[in-house]
Amino acid sequence: MGDYTVLQAGDTALVVEFGASVDQRLSARVLALARRLDEACLDGLVETVPTFRSLMVHYDPLVLPLAALVACVERAMRSLPIAEDVGRQWRLPACYDPRVAPDLDHVALRTGLSPAQVIERHSSVPYHVYMLGFLPGQPYLGDLPAELALARRETPRARIPAGSLAIAGTMTCIFPLETPCGWHLVGRSPIALWQRGTVGGALLAPGDKVSFEPVSLREYERLAAKAHEGTLRIEPEGIATEAAA
Repeated sequence: MGDYTVLQAGDTALVVEFGASVDQRLSARVLALARRLDEACLDGLVETVPTFRSLMVHYDPLVLPLAALVACVERAMRSLPIAEDVGRQWRLPACYDPRVAPDLDHVALRTGLSPAQVIERHSSVPYHVYMLGFLPGQPYLGDLPAELALARRETPRARIPAGSLAIAGTMTCIFPLETPCGWHLVGRSPIALWQRGTVGGALLAPGDKVSFEPVSLREYERLAAKAHEGTLRIEPEGIATEAAA
């Protein structure tokens, strides 16, 4: 377990780097170290933040000296248990109707597939949540089927709607808030990925698995209305359901 690097990131954080690639085996090591440090309940450990290939560790140096934290990381790495598929399973509704998927036809043209084949490819695989970032609760999901891998748009959009489902490179994302975006929009989901006032706030977590359930535009609009009312609920290993009246 010696193939990692510990780097300082200012006075209150350090980064443990595991490599330069984006793959699920490397992600499993990042998540395993995050779990080991969180379970240690170290005084002065503020937060662990998993990324594609590294773990950022925020700490209070007045409580937890840097040398002590580095020593803890080194001990953890000597006996780090690597377990895959430790996250939760989610199935999220997604609408691929052209009215909410403005780049669907373009993606089909670029990939040599029909729009129906793009939808089938995109919704046929479980995606790994590598990390959350850019927007609150936004999951970076991999790995996109190779047939759908495209570079980002040459001209980004100044604004896309919340819930937009997009692809770029080997990743797919749901953007939880209205935002500028240079990814290809292939659908939209009604699920709120960030809820203010809840513990943690984010629906998904690194290590989770996400599959998409295609729904009609009418069903999307019905679910989106429920989400706006605050009566749409989603649980692991199931499809979104409405809260009881």
